[in-house]
Amino acid sequence: MNFVELLAPARDLQSAVAAVDYGADAVYIGGAKFGARHAAGNSAEQIARVAEYAHRYGVRVHATLNTLIYDDELETAERQARELIAAGVDALIVQDMALRRMDLPVELHASTQVCNMTPEQARFLGECGFARVILERALSLDEIRAICAATNAEVECFVHGAICVGYSGRRMARSELCTWVTAAAVFCRGRCPSGAATAAHAASRAA
Repeated sequence: MNFVELLAPARDLQSAVAAVDYGADAVYIGGAKFGARHAAGNSAEQIARVAEYAHRYGVRVHATLNTLIYDDELETAERQARELIAAGVDALIVQDMALRRMDLPVELHASTQVCNMTPEQARFLGECGFARVILERALSLDEIRAICAATNAEVECFVHGAICVGYSGRRMARSELCTWVTAAAVFCRGRCPSGAATAAHAASRAA
């Protein structure tokens, strides 16, 4: 029988400790930048504390760097990735394939943000060296079975999580708002639109 890992999200050290204490096999947590959850950033030092506590009980720690990265951010992203590895994380969850080319000494998991929906895509990612493929939320059980049969990579799927307007956190309503918000790339990466963004959008329409 295959081992089923219960993986829980952790916004910070406190929630990671709670997840470990209540039986999670692994937790995932955002780094300081480049995570799909804008309000859930943690320094390498904080994640080192998470790893120290989790590893004490045999719990794995996965860190997210799962936004797309601009060319002028690659050096910063690689430095953060290596800091997280030094902090003790067991895997990095990534979207941008540039991270695959950095020869990072850690497991790489293909984020749901990659929109993993087909057996062919899962097989390709496994052959490219990804240890795990995290599936699109909207797949049926039959589709998940077909993907599992097609790849040697581990397969992860959500049993509970946020439901966004679009595929796997690709917030389509947000992207419309971001067309109208100044500094959209900074505001919108990993952040659902707030009341302020909605107001800015309405004002731009009125103008």
